[in-house]
Amino acid sequence: MNNRGYFRSGLPYTTIGNGPKPLVVFEGLTFSHKPQPPVILKMYSFLCTDYTIYSVLRRPQPPDHYSLDDMANDYAQMIREEFTVPVDIIGISTGGSVALHFAALHPTLVRRLVIHSSAHILNDRAKQLQLDVARAAENGNWGKAWRLLIGTGFTSPFAKPLVFLLGFFLSLDHPKNARDLVVTVEAEDNHAFRDHLREIVCPTLVAGGEDDFFYSPELFRETAQGIPDARLCLYPHMGHPARGDLFKADVLSFLLEA
Repeated sequence: MNNRGYFRSGLPYTTIGNGPKPLVVFEGLTFSHKPQPPVILKMYSFLCTDYTIYSVLRRPQPPDHYSLDDMANDYAQMIREEFTVPVDIIGISTGGSVALHFAALHPTLVRRLVIHSSAHILNDRAKQLQLDVARAAENGNWGKAWRLLIGTGFTSPFAKPLVFLLGFFLSLDHPKNARDLVVTVEAEDNHAFRDHLREIVCPTLVAGGEDDFFYSPELFRETAQGIPDARLCLYPHMGHPARGDLFKADVLSFLLEA
């Protein structure tokens, strides 16, 4: 298998590592659903000895009103076709939203689940920001869309010139249209999963930073408390997504448990 391409189901993937077990990452929000550069998986390289890691995005050019349940079903079809189930899964950010739906809908397909910097709902400011990003892209203002999104990681006013430059350069390689982004944002805007968390029965780790722009410590706690026997790892002074040595140790220890 090539390290970038499309599965038979049409879902785009990128792989790193050559470990004996597969690990599927439900990837976060992107402007286009296509195979991503391997650098997108750098934060998970600590797992490469034990796993071959598959970063998988959602269906390209989805129809209007495509829901997170629909996306979860796409992942289920792909996993059944490509892997011996159950598999270990990491859902990061928007991918974590989909992974919650997936784990509830398809419990036999997941062995252990890591919800990485994601929760049962976005906070209000994150919902509005994602809608603003989608509308900017839909209007062809890709530079603004990128500035809004990456600006969440820069809190200093002195970073504005850097954010502008990054937004400009990233916008040079924009998609032909904003459908992948817009449909995904609209689906996640309807994500409110707290009452369904109890339907997740697989061992689950919720890991997030206390300074995450998109969520809050309380949302991470509620997510872990709602999933039976879930484990919570909260990291102080850390934003979105969670990373670092302690995060790596927690995820590796959790995934390698028998």
